[in-house]
Amino acid sequence: MKPIPHSSYNSKASRLAIPVLGFSLVLILSLVSPTTSCSEQEKSSLLQFITELSNDGGLTGLWMSDKDCCKWEGVACSSNRTVTDVSLPSRGLQGHISPSLGNLTGLLHLNLSNNMLSGSLPKEMVYSNNIIVLDISFNQLNGDLQELQSSTLRPLQVLNISSNFFTGMFPSTTWEVMKSLVALNASNNSFTGQIPTMYCVSAPSFALLDLSYNQFSGGIPPGIRNCSMLTSLSAGSNNHSGNLPDELFNLTMLEHLSFPNNQLGGSLSGISKLKNLVTLDLGGNSLSGNIPDSIGELKRLEELHLNNNNMSGGLPSSLSKCTNLMIIDLKSNSFSGELSNVNFSNLPNLRILDLLRNNFNGTIPESIYSCNNLTALRLSSNKFHGQLSERIDNLKSLTFLSLVNNSISNITGALQILGSCRNLTTLFIGHNFLDEAMPEDDTIDGFENLQVLALNHCSLSGKIPFWLSKLTNLEVLLLYGNQLTGPVPDWINSLNFLFHINLSNNSLVGEIPTALVDMPMLKADKIASKAFELPVYKSQSRQFRMPISFSTTLNLGMNNFGGVIPEEIGQLKALLSLYLGYNKLTGPIPQSISNLTNLEALDLSSNHLTGAIPTALNNLHFLSKFNISNNNLEGPIPTTGQLSTFPSSSFNGNPKLCGPMLAHHCDPAEAIFYTQQKGDKVGKVIFAIAFGAFFCVGVLYDQIVLSKFFGCYFSLHSGRW
Repeated sequence: MKPIPHSSYNSKASRLAIPVLGFSLVLILSLVSPTTSCSEQEKSSLLQFITELSNDGGLTGLWMSDKDCCKWEGVACSSNRTVTDVSLPSRGLQGHISPSLGNLTGLLHLNLSNNMLSGSLPKEMVYSNNIIVLDISFNQLNGDLQELQSSTLRPLQVLNISSNFFTGMFPSTTWEVMKSLVALNASNNSFTGQIPTMYCVSAPSFALLDLSYNQFSGGIPPGIRNCSMLTSLSAGSNNHSGNLPDELFNLTMLEHLSFPNNQLGGSLSGISKLKNLVTLDLGGNSLSGNIPDSIGELKRLEELHLNNNNMSGGLPSSLSKCTNLMIIDLKSNSFSGELSNVNFSNLPNLRILDLLRNNFNGTIPESIYSCNNLTALRLSSNKFHGQLSERIDNLKSLTFLSLVNNSISNITGALQILGSCRNLTTLFIGHNFLDEAMPEDDTIDGFENLQVLALNHCSLSGKIPFWLSKLTNLEVLLLYGNQLTGPVPDWINSLNFLFHINLSNNSLVGEIPTALVDMPMLKADKIASKAFELPVYKSQSRQFRMPISFSTTLNLGMNNFGGVIPEEIGQLKALLSLYLGYNKLTGPIPQSISNLTNLEALDLSSNHLTGAIPTALNNLHFLSKFNISNNNLEGPIPTTGQLSTFPSSSFNGNPKLCGPMLAHHCDPAEAIFYTQQKGDKVGKVIFAIAFGAFFCVGVLYDQIVLSKFFGCYFSLHSGRW
C-alpha cells in the first residue's frame, strides 16, 4: 500500500474524516433492507468474484455454507431477490476485482476498501448503470481511469478511490454523464495535470472534492467558480502554484478549505466571504501579508492553519470574535507585536495554540490562562520575556508546553508553578533562565506524569538536583549546554523509563558511575508511549511525533569525567548512540562495547584512551558514525570490516595509529609487531590453559595412586583385602 507521509498523517486523517463519515452513513443506511435468496445469475457473479481472488479472506467457506446468497456475509438484497449491497472492507482480500460484479444489475453500494486488491479498476464499476456508492479506497489498484464516451446518464453519487496507485490525467468527458455526483475522494494517488472542474458544471449537487497527495500542478483554475455547491475542497500536498484566485473566495458554501503544502501565494484579503468556513488550512505555502481584520466574520471557524508561510504583521484583535476556534497554528511566519491584542478568554474551546518561530514580543498575555481546554501551548523561538504567571495552573488539561528560546526568567518560580499542571507530559523550556542556578529546592513537586524534560542551553549552575528523582515516568532528559558540576548521582538508575539521557556540555566530574551502566531502559527495548500533542522538531526537516521517536542515547560528552570506561557498559544493549567524547577518560577501549550490536553512533574522541582498537568493534554492523580521534591509541586500524569504511577524520590525532586512510601507513614491522603481540597474548592464554589442564591431571593422578596405596595399607592392617 502506498505509504502516507508520517509528518502529515494526523492532519490527513482529519481531512479524510468528512468523506469517510459520509460514505459510512450511506453504507449503513443502505444495509437496512429485507433479504431473500438472490438469483442464480447473481449468485454465479458473486462466486466468480471470489474465485478470481488470490486470497478470498475465508469468504469461500463462509458463502458455500448457505445456498441463500442474500444471507452471505457482506451481501444484502432487496425484497425482489436482487443483490443491492456488497460490503467487504478490511477482509484481507488479494487479487484483482472481477468485472463479474458488473453483472449485478441491482447493485447500489460496493465497498471493497482497506484490502490488498491490485490491478486496474474495471470500467464496469465506475461507469455502472446502477451503482450509486463505490468505495475501493486503501488498496493497491493502479493504472488510469478510462474515458467514457456515452450519452447515457450514470447514477454514481459517491466515489472513493483514495489511497491507491492510480496515475495519469483525470478523465474529462466522463463526468458529463455523472449528473448525480455528490462526493469524489481521489486523494493519495499519483494523478497529474490541473485540478479537474468539469464535474462542477455537470453535477449541480457536487459538494465534496478531495485531491490531496497527488501530483496535480498549475494554479487553481477559474472554473472552480462553477462549483458553487462545494462544502469541502481539499488539494493539499500537490504542486499547485500561483496566487489564490478571487473565484475561490466566491464558493460561499465552503465549510472546509484545505490546500496545505503547495506553492500558492497571494493574500487572504477575500477570506471574509467564506462565512461558513469551519476549517481553513493553507499552511506550507508562500502566502504573504497579514491576517485581515475581517477574519472575525468567520463565526463558525474551528481550525486555522496558516503555518509555514511568509505572513507578517500583528494578530488582529478581531480573531477573538472567532469564538469556536479550537486550533490556531501560525508557526514559522514573521508575525510580530504583542499577543495581548487578542483576548484569548473569548476562545473557551481553544485546544492548540502554536506560534513557534515568529517575532512576537512582550509578556505572555494573562488571557491565555483562561483557555481551560488548552492541551498544547507552543510559544518557542519568539521574543517573550518576564516570568511565568501563577495563573498557568488554570490550564488543567495542558499536556504539552514549549517555551524554548525566549527570555523567560526565574527558573525556580517557573518550576514551582508548572508542577501544579498535573497532566503535563512534555516540557520544553530550554534557552531561557540564562546564568541562573539549577533549583535544589525541595518545594519543587508534581510532574508525576512528565515524560520529556528539556532544560538545555540555559547556562544553569549547580548540581543535578535530587527533585529529578521524583519524575518516575521520565523517558527523555535533556540537560546539555549548562554549567552543572559534581558527579552523576546514583539515583539516576531509579528512573526506570529513562532511555534518552543527554548531559553533554557541562562540567560534570568523577568516573562514569555504575548506576548509569545499570539503567533498565538502556538494556531493554523501549515501551511505546503516547503521542505528543504537537510534533517536536529536531531540525527544520526532522520531527518526532512521540517520545519513543527519540533514540536510545547516553551522551556524556564535553564534561570532565575521568577514569576508565567501565567494562559493564557492554550491558547497555539497547543503546543506539553512545557519546563519551571530550572528557578525561583513560585506559583501553573496552572489548565489551562490541556487545552493543544496535549501536549506530559511537564517539570516544578527545580523551586519553590507550591501547589498540579492538577488532571486535567490526561486529557493530549498524555503526554509521564513529569517532576515536585525538586519543593515545596505537597499532593498525582494521583494514576490513565496518571500521575500514570510516574516513581519516575518525582516527586523526592518534600519532601511533597507522592505516591506509591515515598519512601514517603501517610498515611491515608494525604489522608484524602487533600480530606478534596478539600472537603472544594468544600463546599465553593457550599456555595457561595447557598448564592448568596438566596440573589438574597431575593432581588427579596423584590422588588415585595415593588412594590405592593407602587403601591397601589400611586393608592389610585391618584384616580386609
